[in-house]
Amino acid sequence: MRRSLRKVGAWPMAVKVPVVVAILMVAISATISNQILVRLSQTQQRHLEQLASAYLDGLSSSLVPNLLRDDIWEIFDQLDRSRELYAGLSAIYTLVAGQDGTILAASDPRRFPSQEAVPPSLTERFAPDRELVLAEDEERAFVRRSLSYQKRPIGAIYAEIDIQPLLAERREVLLTLIVTNAALTLVFAGFGYLAVRRMVRPIDVLAAHLERGRGGHIEPVPRAEIGAKNSEFGRLFRRYNALVRALSEREALAARLAEEEKMGSLGRLASGMAHEINNPLGGMFNAIDTIERHGDEPSVRHSALRIVKRGLVGIRDVVRSALVTYKGSGEMRHLRRGELDDLRFLVMHEVSRRQLDLAWNNDLPDEIPLPVGPVRQAVLNLLLNACSASPVGGHVGFSAHAIDGDLVVGVTDQGPGLPEEVAAILIGAEADAAPPGRGTGLGVWMVKRLVGELGGRVRTAPSQGGGTDIQIKIPLEREHERELRHVA
Repeated sequence: MRRSLRKVGAWPMAVKVPVVVAILMVAISATISNQILVRLSQTQQRHLEQLASAYLDGLSSSLVPNLLRDDIWEIFDQLDRSRELYAGLSAIYTLVAGQDGTILAASDPRRFPSQEAVPPSLTERFAPDRELVLAEDEERAFVRRSLSYQKRPIGAIYAEIDIQPLLAERREVLLTLIVTNAALTLVFAGFGYLAVRRMVRPIDVLAAHLERGRGGHIEPVPRAEIGAKNSEFGRLFRRYNALVRALSEREALAARLAEEEKMGSLGRLASGMAHEINNPLGGMFNAIDTIERHGDEPSVRHSALRIVKRGLVGIRDVVRSALVTYKGSGEMRHLRRGELDDLRFLVMHEVSRRQLDLAWNNDLPDEIPLPVGPVRQAVLNLLLNACSASPVGGHVGFSAHAIDGDLVVGVTDQGPGLPEEVAAILIGAEADAAPPGRGTGLGVWMVKRLVGELGGRVRTAPSQGGGTDIQIKIPLEREHERELRHVA
């Protein structure tokens, strides 16, 4: 029963309303038809009573003198003449009984012979105060009239009347009502369907735009489909278009602010990269000077070349890490263990400048089925925030594991802890439609968006040594067809 109700509830409005109209029409027509048939039945019965009463009145007035004289033949003659006078009554038979209940005369003497008792099947039909009994299943009516003279009973008249024409008329009326009501129900249901289809068409237009908006791009309703300016749906469409424009502006603002934050982080790292590049460059220039002066000695030459090679490898790692994180790649490739280790080069300047103790624990396998760009950017933001929050000489920890089909990355610091409004951004059910203002957690908002788009979640807790422990958990992909929306 509940399943069938759910199926009915899923019908479109253009079908449900005509069905309701049809049901109401059937109910109303059934009620009206029943009242009409009841009134018709009462009217027919009243007319039958009047006609039967007139028949019995006329017959009894002529039979009483004959009963008093015991003139049986005159009674037969009166019964024969009454057939012609009351032919519209359709009397099947009429019989006259004496005071003792024996038949004196009958219009059908073969069926009801004289001097026999009135059949009990006839007398038992009547209650003491009833003179008319309808037997619709037999299509017959039975009437009785007691005869008296000076308040002394002298006999009774019984008659059986054919009421088949009355019942046929009633059936004809019923059939006419059914056909008429069915035609009206179909007509009104059809008009209801067309009218409701026309009324709900704007809703279908709005629903189609909302459905297309699930793909990530919301489009305004075209001007040609808005309709009358002052109509209810016209106002609704204009408000919807205003909402679409506001959302588009907020998305553009979100993308612009995220890009600004990304470039700001790149600017903060530029000085660190310069420091990390200048150190090996100084050693490399010294090695080149050594080669120029003492390059003839094999041992000096090999030692100087090793210094040059190590410096070039260090510069390559720093540049590669920055390019992968901030420039991205056109191809969707999986994260490798070493690509998280490269992040140490990008935060090394902050670690050195603030004399931080960086504990690094990367237990990941060689390849992780997750896109490299969003994961690296989220982890880098957390590491930069941890370095900024920790005091000089403090401790920053990093760990990465693959546990039960999830990538689990943890970053700890020894700072004063996350402000409540910033923590709310990280642990909220969903990322806001637009990032917060500057200085109120734009970096963690980016982390929340990046992790959320990968189907992950973020957890924060106080660390044992003071500060904050932030853990992100991202489910590993089972199929390599995930479509990502990059925020930055």
